[in-house]
This record gives sequence, C-alpha cells and structure tokens, in this order.
Amino acid sequence: MAADANAPTASEYIVHHLQHLQNIKQKSIVDFSVINLDSIAVSVILGALALFIFWLAARKATSGVPGRFQAAVEMMVEMVDNQAKANIHNAQSRKFIAPLALTVFVWIFFMNAMDMLPVDLLPVLWQGATGDHHAYLRVVPTADLSTTLGLSTGVLVLCLFYSVKIKGMGGWAHELVTAPFGTSKNPIFAVILGVVNLAMQIIEYVAKTVSHGMRLFGNMYAGELVFMLIALMGGAAAMSLSGVLLPVGHIIAGSIWAIFHILIITLQAFIFMMLTLIYLGQAHEAH
Repeated sequence: MAADANAPTASEYIVHHLQHLQNIKQKSIVDFSVINLDSIAVSVILGALALFIFWLAARKATSGVPGRFQAAVEMMVEMVDNQAKANIHNAQSRKFIAPLALTVFVWIFFMNAMDMLPVDLLPVLWQGATGDHHAYLRVVPTADLSTTLGLSTGVLVLCLFYSVKIKGMGGWAHELVTAPFGTSKNPIFAVILGVVNLAMQIIEYVAKTVSHGMRLFGNMYAGELVFMLIALMGGAAAMSLSGVLLPVGHIIAGSIWAIFHILIITLQAFIFMMLTLIYLGQAHEAH
C-alpha cells in the first residue's frame, strides 16, 4: 500500500501536535499577550472533576466499614496529611496547607494522566467539531511551561505570604539581609554582607520557583514526545504492509511506555506536592 501523498511528514506531525490552541497568533518567542486556551480549558475541567470526586467521596463517607472508593480516598488524604505534619509544624497553617497539598497532588495527577489518552483522539475530535483539519489542540496542561510555572509561582506567593505572616515584615526583612552568611559588627562589612545575602535570597527564590515548574514540565513534555514517536510508528505500520514486525513493535512499545508512564505521572504529581510542602515549611522556619 502506498503512503498518502498528502500525509504529513514525521516532523510536520510532531510540530502540529506541539502547537497550542491560542487566542491570537504568536508574534515572537516571548509574547505575553498569547493565551494557551487549551491548557486553561483542560486544567479547569480537570480541576472541576477533582472537586466532584472529593465531593462524591465526602457525600458517600460512612463511619462503618468503608468501601473501596472511600478507603482509597482516605488513604490518599492520610498520606498527604502525614507529609504535611512532617514539613509544616504550625497546626494553624496546616489547616490550609494540607488541603492545598491534596488539591495540588490530585489536580496535577489528573493533568498528567491526559498523556495516557491516544495522541490523536481529542485533537481529531476537535478538528471534526470545528471543521478545521488544521486546528491545534494540546490536552496535557502540564506539558505547557506556562501552566507549570504558573503553579510554581503560586507556591512562591504563598511562601512569601507565610514568611511575612510567621516572622513579621521586620523579621522577614532582617532574614533577607542576614542569611545565609550572617552579618558583621563593622558597618561597612555589614552593608556588603547585607547586599550579598539579599542577592543570594533572591537567587534562591527564583531558582526554587523555576526548577519547581521546569521539573514537572520537562518530564511531561518528554513523555508527550515519546507518545508522539510511538504514534508515528503506528502510522507507518498502517501505511505499509511490508513491515510485518512494525505493528507488533508499535503495540509492544506503546504498552510498555504506557505502563511505565503511569509511574511517571504519579511520581511527578507527588514530587510537586512534596516540594510545595517543603518550600512552605522553609517559609515557617527562621534562619
């Protein structure tokens, strides 16, 4: 069977699937007026789904012998609560941070799990609904850097909030110019150390925020690319009857990577949640 002359090349296929559904055409590499509508829509829908599942679990909760669904939810809540207690020693703060960590874990897990859907399923349905065969749609919000950096920036804002709340504005300002190298009784050395300490603190905040978001993005983006490459193998198998082993290789590779990816999407959600708790715990501690 000959390949379709109008079929996209491998590079065109991947480039198309890496394009976002956006409000306007992007004019440059860095364009803050561009909004990735698909990432926002999918993340909001998945957030609503997570809330619905928690509501359903709370509604069906019983003091008797729990069912499988209730037991699974209780185990997850207990796991997150134990991690919150290990990192956040302020009981009052945990009333907000523990539910936040649970929300972060479940929400990111759901966004990561979109990678388990067939690569072309939702994009093709979207193209059929819009009547545009060139319409873009990416369905893994955490493979979008704007999503992951947005989440990590939210954690940064909370860290700053709790730093001021726990230590006071004066205490936090004092910490910014005295940690990590301390200060000096000599006025000149005190000013020099203050500037160096402040620069180090700013670098630390920026580095933690960027690495927090980039870690999740990098892993999910790489996973998305692997699924695209496996899909290309399946496309090649569909267009060629001569490669007998190619369809078999496609099924085996896809199955192995999907099973392995279940661990990745869970682990990345857990790591993001743990780093959130660790950073917020550091905001409660005095240097």
